Amino acid sequence: MSNDKKLELMTPTNCVLLMIDYQPQMAFGVGSIDRQVLKNNVVGLAKSAKLFQVPTVLTSVESDSFSGYVFPELLDVFPTQDIIERTSMNSWDSESVKKALAATKKKKLLLAGLWTEVCITMPALQAMQDGYEVYVVEDACGGTSELAHRVAMERMIQAGVVPTSWVQVMLEWQRDWALQTTYNGVMSIVKDHAGAYGMGVDYASTMVHKLARRGNSTGKIVK
Repeated sequence: MSNDKKLELMTPTNCVLLMIDYQPQMAFGVGSIDRQVLKNNVVGLAKSAKLFQVPTVLTSVESDSFSGYVFPELLDVFPTQDIIERTSMNSWDSESVKKALAATKKKKLLLAGLWTEVCITMPALQAMQDGYEVYVVEDACGGTSELAHRVAMERMIQAGVVPTSWVQVMLEWQRDWALQTTYNGVMSIVKDHAGAYGMGVDYASTMVHKLARRGNSTGKIVK
């Protein structure tokens, strides 16, 4: 039996999520992914972490002098969450960030943020040196260009970082559809943020299972 901890599935009880620099000025520079898609994925990931009660640390850089404030949609998910402010591009230079992560006692560290080649790569490499198993939620990250994002991911993967996506993370946390405590919450997140998958769930709900349609309109069909 392998002792490789990265072969263990992610669960709500063995993960901690670090969300880095989701701020307007950082988003302006993203060129590797559509920025509206990026924001959708970020909010979907955040809602998933909240649903499964996964410890989540939020951090920002130079908010007043350069980067602006964290996305309001993200703050809506964590309205009472403290945001750790930094001056360094590297979150691992912040003792406050490292202490917040260490306090959770989780070793599977999920990273998501802006930019991939700077604010994700540096803490990813150093966190591994400090004994964390690092997973990068790639579709919730953005680089300044497709090339910058790609080579950053390749560098991290070569060093042992595991790439993943926000939907994969959410469904790995859910794992069993019989888990009713989070089932409805997952379905709600899927409908709102998972694109074609969410459309399919809406279709199955209304046409197959004959559940009520969402929204205020009766949606009456006139023939």
